[in-house]
Amino acid sequence: MAEETIFSKIIRQEIPTPLLYQDDLVTAFRDIAPQAESHILIVPNKLIPTVNDLEQDDELTMGRMFTVAKQLAKQEGIDENGYRLIMNCNQHGGQEVYHIHMHLVGGQPLGKMLNL
Repeated sequence: MAEETIFSKIIRQEIPTPLLYQDDLVTAFRDIAPQAESHILIVPNKLIPTVNDLEQDDELTMGRMFTVAKQLAKQEGIDENGYRLIMNCNQHGGQEVYHIHMHLVGGQPLGKMLNL
């Protein structure tokens, strides 16, 4: 079984964090160390350590992450000018918390890449 993460505690609000979105599949909140004017994390409520651990049953959750990203980008007012969606996988991919998550980043020109 995967180890509990800080994201699991945020999802259950054991670590009080203002949530931007939550339903039965995913939760979204602001990144504690933002890399741009708008930097939101979208995480599945189910603990899935890495993209390599995804199963066919997780497809609905992954799709929900993208539709929530679209909704939040509009709410943040960054949908028109553009934004970036980033998912890191494992150490070489830059993953720091082993609970998959999507970074929604925007609100300014981002250049070619960000170091998340």
